Amino acid sequence: MPSKLEQLRSMTTVVADTGDIEAVRRLKPEDCTTNPTLLLKAAQSEGGSEMLERALDWGRRQSGAKDSTIAAIADRVAVAVGAELAGIVPGRVSTEVDADLSFDTAATVEAARRIIRDYADLGVGRERILIKIAGTWEGIRAAEILQREGIDCNVTLVFSSVQAMACANAGVFLISPFVGRILDWHVKNGGGPYTAETDPGVMSVASIYGAFKAHGARTVVMGASFRNVGEVEALAGCDRLTISPALMDELAKDEGALPRRLSPQTPAAHPAWRSFEEAEFRFCLNEDAMASEKLSEGIRLFVRDLRTLRSLIAARLDHAKAA
Repeated sequence: MPSKLEQLRSMTTVVADTGDIEAVRRLKPEDCTTNPTLLLKAAQSEGGSEMLERALDWGRRQSGAKDSTIAAIADRVAVAVGAELAGIVPGRVSTEVDADLSFDTAATVEAARRIIRDYADLGVGRERILIKIAGTWEGIRAAEILQREGIDCNVTLVFSSVQAMACANAGVFLISPFVGRILDWHVKNGGGPYTAETDPGVMSVASIYGAFKAHGARTVVMGASFRNVGEVEALAGCDRLTISPALMDELAKDEGALPRRLSPQTPAAHPAWRSFEEAEFRFCLNEDAMASEKLSEGIRLFVRDLRTLRSLIAARLDHAKAA
């Protein structure tokens, strides 16, 4: 019998959640996603150090404010990693707009356009790229603008049907509803024990998937943030699943049967479809303690790792000047 990973590929687009280029070569996913945490790991790895050094060489030749140069170098590292990944996977690579722009629509749009231009300079067309944007009201509005310009977006840090429906109504290409972080919140707050079937993160993604299929929404649902293979298996059949190399390896070693759990023909139980104006979106999100807390926390964590990457870049620039 084929491995569970191969069975999963037959019903779901498998996406690698990593910046580890060698892991992507080995596992052969369709798509690849990155985020500031993964990029920081990539920049500190042996394989990523060369990309970081090339970006630093470019930055040393630039004029202008130091902070702007550091931010631009960080962007070039992200695009360099993404371009390398795009040369391996046949599908899309997701590259994230700086998380500290999560509440600024105009700045997010401009940053996304700049990322697309940087990819074009490396010979990677926009049809190969998804711009990752946090699922804030401002982020969703930025994605709406970018989609009209032909720049496809991946709205991430999605923890609720409110965010998901707002994205679909905005014409977003793809959303990343999180599984593991939802589970983390419920466990921390005294919930459980949970099975894969009762896992609140799994149930949230299944509900969003059901709502999208019942409504005929074209937005792709890509489950993300998995803690174990049980969560992955419970969402077999979802449009896409972005999975860490460690969990992909675990699935590749298991030759047991993997039944399909989600199907467009039999949508899971789901909430009624809604549209949201800004005030209602913010109120409904605020009413959901888990979603509002995890969205804020996710942005803070990504900003933390982005600042660490920028600090690494600044130190390397200062060391070069001192030498």
